Amino acid sequence: MVICHGCGKNLHESAPLCPHCGAPQGNVYFQMQDDHKSMIDWYVDVLTKYATFQGRARRKEYWYFLLFSFIINVGLIMIDSALGLFNDETSVGLFSGIYSIAILVPTISVGVRRLHDTNHSGWWLLIPIIPFIFTLLDTNPQHNQYGAPAKRI
Repeated sequence: MVICHGCGKNLHESAPLCPHCGAPQGNVYFQMQDDHKSMIDWYVDVLTKYATFQGRARRKEYWYFLLFSFIINVGLIMIDSALGLFNDETSVGLFSGIYSIAILVPTISVGVRRLHDTNHSGWWLLIPIIPFIFTLLDTNPQHNQYGAPAKRI
């Protein structure tokens, strides 16, 4: 059995496509596809795996998602401020607050998958600062209990 690169579920070794998410399987395809992804593609990939806590996520996927989310949130805070919807007391605006709630689960799931990629349990997210250090580590090149490496080496 192998792990799907798209959703992290178990597959039969000869399956050309994942029956769960439809992602094509094979190292060459994924290396080519990953090399041509833009920041928005990495962001959208995380959103399509909204609540997928299995599998692994590359450093690039994790950090581009956080960067793009930060940019969107700053833009929404500016819109909230311009429309008078930003509360200085709580430092939360209407649109930025809704967005933050909407991406809470994808942020946690990509964090868990990123920790899996460094061969650590997702439960480390419950401890402040330690998981941050783990997210900076490069991909563990060996297969581990969480699946195949997210980055093709």
